[in-house]
Amino acid sequence: MIGPLQALPSGDPGPAGLELRRVSAAEEVEEMCRMVDQAFGEPYDPATAHALISRMARNDGMELWVAWLEGRMAGAGRLEPVAGTEFAGLWGGGVLSEYRGRGVYRALVDARARSAIAMGCKYVHSDSTEYSRPLLERQGLVKVSTTTPYIWKRAATGS
Repeated sequence: MIGPLQALPSGDPGPAGLELRRVSAAEEVEEMCRMVDQAFGEPYDPATAHALISRMARNDGMELWVAWLEGRMAGAGRLEPVAGTEFAGLWGGGVLSEYRGRGVYRALVDARARSAIAMGCKYVHSDSTEYSRPLLERQGLVKVSTTTPYIWKRAATGS
């Protein structure tokens, strides 16, 4: 999906008590990755946390955002500006099932969009799931392609 960043911020603060903030400490990144894997119904993969922690050290503009509600990390997502362009990407937006439908994802989109706009970005792209696509479409993003996730494994050679 692609569209103008200015269309994304809704002005809706989300549910009462919602706290949105950026994280960068290794422990917070690991907690975020555990929560996102749980939100997507996947087993925790520490390689993802390690890759994000390493990436944070590059200071390339990537931001990790989390949403806390009722004393628990309820959702998270990444913002990735695309170097040399006016685009930023929204990635990994996940919300635990018990917090869905309450405005947590919407608030995470808003926070990341505002941050990207402050960086000078004008456009956004998102490889979104069918859960987030309708929300992003209502805010003006357009579906331009599809992706097929897969895990590529190199075949063993008989040399």
